[in-house]
Amino acid sequence: MTCHHAPRRNKMLALAVACALGMPWAANAQDGSHEKQLEQRVSQLEQELAELKSMIQAQKTANTQPPPAPAAAAQTVAAAPVTAAPVFSSAPGVSVALHGFVSVSAFSQNRNFTFGNGQNAEFPVPGSSGTLSGVDVRNTRFWLDFSGAKFTGNWSGGGRVEMDFFGGFNGTGAYSLEQPTPRMRQAYMDLSNADSGSKLRIGQQWDLMFPLDMVPTSLSHIAFPLGYGVGLVGWRFPGVVWMQDLNHGSTGAQWRLDLGAFEGAWNGPGNNVNYLSAGNANFRPQLEARLHVQDKDWLAYAVVHYSQVNLKGVGNAAAAPIKSNITSAGYEVGGSWNPGPWMFKGLLYTGNGLGEIFGAMAQFGDIKETGGFLQAGYKFTPNWSANAFYSFNKPNERDVIRWLENGATGLLKDRQAALSLQYAAGAYELGAEWIYDKLDSTTHGLNRKTTSGNQFSLNALYHF
Repeated sequence: MTCHHAPRRNKMLALAVACALGMPWAANAQDGSHEKQLEQRVSQLEQELAELKSMIQAQKTANTQPPPAPAAAAQTVAAAPVTAAPVFSSAPGVSVALHGFVSVSAFSQNRNFTFGNGQNAEFPVPGSSGTLSGVDVRNTRFWLDFSGAKFTGNWSGGGRVEMDFFGGFNGTGAYSLEQPTPRMRQAYMDLSNADSGSKLRIGQQWDLMFPLDMVPTSLSHIAFPLGYGVGLVGWRFPGVVWMQDLNHGSTGAQWRLDLGAFEGAWNGPGNNVNYLSAGNANFRPQLEARLHVQDKDWLAYAVVHYSQVNLKGVGNAAAAPIKSNITSAGYEVGGSWNPGPWMFKGLLYTGNGLGEIFGAMAQFGDIKETGGFLQAGYKFTPNWSANAFYSFNKPNERDVIRWLENGATGLLKDRQAALSLQYAAGAYELGAEWIYDKLDSTTHGLNRKTTSGNQFSLNALYHF
């Protein structure tokens, strides 16, 4: 519909208004009793005129719009709704994004597990018995990502602050179970150079032995992954990591070299929460290097780890058990591959004195060990998938017995298996998971005990 006669209509409208106003005025000029009627008529005509002008203006605007898109294009846009990113600004040029997830697990298990029950259960407590159940929400996590800050030259900044609720329970009373305490997981700043492919990360972060790019898939075990301490090692420490792209800007597989130095750590002697442990004695950081290569549907990496620990503690104030110093060394290779609907990921590591990074089932001492995990998954549909997992950890038996009551707790061997079925749609994930763990242990070096435990869970996850 066009508006070619709009000027003529405006003239006619003006003339009609003039006539409408003039005629009543002439007829009632000498009759003051009709003034109110005249005012009402004028008001009515003004309103009608305003409405007509509004209609004409809307018609003109419609004529200037581009022609409608084809039906197919309109359907495509409708099928991909635009969602606003949860971003706000904390300073000029700095963007802050809030992310996280809500995690709920209803579980049942037939043993008491180490590290805790529910979402942080890993392997059974030797000799424990009794069934239990509950609902755990401590995996729930949120973080703030900062980006956009300028440093100097081609360098820009960013960072992350991340928390979950595995900081313990609020007291020991009847209602403490429902009041988990927040804990800080990561807090670091980044300095990045997009031109050279360089990044410097400073602050608390995962060490390089932890397979951050290929953590086992699970809806129940997120903060404490499947196989943690029994085939998968690593921990978060304050430190500094330099990440350098080796073939920056090239096509094909991307190579990167990571070099890290982290705070020392050990289980005493001294105060572990006041920097007085053996790992903090003198200036002996944990040193690590990782070579990482990644392409479209696969990645691979190799890591080395080294540190030295003074078991006499700060100021040589403690009597060293068995030996004064321990060399912690570790070597790890791993990778993942995603051909079509399949998913495979796994790693193998070996080392000595790895208790500081959750090795040897969190046993401390001059203990050699070997461990690893393998997970396979298959996506039946865009929504449904299944996963199978296996991990093992085998510390040297003689070393464990030698360090009993000096950092070792008598854990000799562990095998863990898990099966899960998951459904994902949009921001939601639902699933069922079964975990089985078998542990060999000793209490004084002469006896042997095998303890097996099961956990079944129904899980729900919402990402935001």
